[in-house]
Amino acid sequence: MSQSVAVFNGRLGLQQRVIPAYRAAFLERLAQSCQGGLSVFAGQPLAGEGIQSASEFERVHLTPARNWHFGVPGSPWFVLWQAGILRWLQTWQPDALIVEANARYLSTRAAVAWMRRRRRLVVGWGLGAPPAGGKLAGLRQGERLAFLRSLDGVIAYSHKGAAEYIHLGLPPEKVFVAPNAVEPPPVRQPSVKPAEFAGKPVVIFVGRLQARKRVDLLLHACARLPAARQPALRIVGEGPARRELEALASQIYPAAQFVGAQFGADLAASLEAADLFVLPGTGGLAVQQAMAHGLPVIVAQGDGTQEDLVRPENGWLIPADDLNALTQALAEALLDPQRLRRMGAESYRIVAQEINIDQMAGAFIAALNRLPPSG
Repeated sequence: MSQSVAVFNGRLGLQQRVIPAYRAAFLERLAQSCQGGLSVFAGQPLAGEGIQSASEFERVHLTPARNWHFGVPGSPWFVLWQAGILRWLQTWQPDALIVEANARYLSTRAAVAWMRRRRRLVVGWGLGAPPAGGKLAGLRQGERLAFLRSLDGVIAYSHKGAAEYIHLGLPPEKVFVAPNAVEPPPVRQPSVKPAEFAGKPVVIFVGRLQARKRVDLLLHACARLPAARQPALRIVGEGPARRELEALASQIYPAAQFVGAQFGADLAASLEAADLFVLPGTGGLAVQQAMAHGLPVIVAQGDGTQEDLVRPENGWLIPADDLNALTQALAEALLDPQRLRRMGAESYRIVAQEINIDQMAGAFIAALNRLPPSG
């Protein structure tokens, strides 16, 4: 355990609708910092959501929830009930509870009330609170604020999310930031790249091949560059859009190489061989992997977590779905290889020192230890 991470002396409970597989490493790390242990209460996603759930842990006690979904997740009218949550609390008896900061999870309200009756700490964890739109927006905002105020504090994924919670009406002293991380601190320094490109620069994309990743924009952006400046493009991943993307590449950018899904040593080798990582659409788990291999990055704006990770010193944060911005960023990035090397070194420093699961766990423990229990 990192000596920089403090310890929570009691038992910790954590509620989530679903635990994605990529979140398992963080939860294991968090469990290390809880002297009384960590128990997680979570259910399964809906069919077709494409979420791979975590199911096996070494230190985390996992209690399956039975998720009752009413509507579609992400819809303004979606609500959730997780059967068994009070039974889990009664069995685990947590000294503190972390819940998804989502007012539409009706069973969570019952859990908050259970904890409050026992004067125990309840903390929310969420992306932020962007303004509601559409019908009954004011009512929905009011419901959200009332729910968040029933908690003792909130942990945001990003500084942008924290600012949204404060703007909504939460006291700043009750809002904390734990920058979203999916990787531990890197244990190896990235390989030293030559000052100049060895032939064509190598641009890499890593992720599931689906429409929202906007790999089509990346193909078009590469094709727009002058022929002498066009990079070797490697697309790592599988998914439902692969055939369509290969057909598009054959028409506008035949030099694109689709290498399929890669993991472990194969993926590490591909990242080591690249000069620049590009994520033109939503998602972003691979961004931190790329940065751990010393790569500068071009990333489309999304939920706010990208703004903490991608800075002018290590990359380009561009508007989503903007072909011109992507093309301009690519052209600028590939113009100066020595600048790219400096930016790659800064990428490595960020994930080694600032944004990793050790730092994220430390921020959670700091919030738990700082907030007073429910009154």
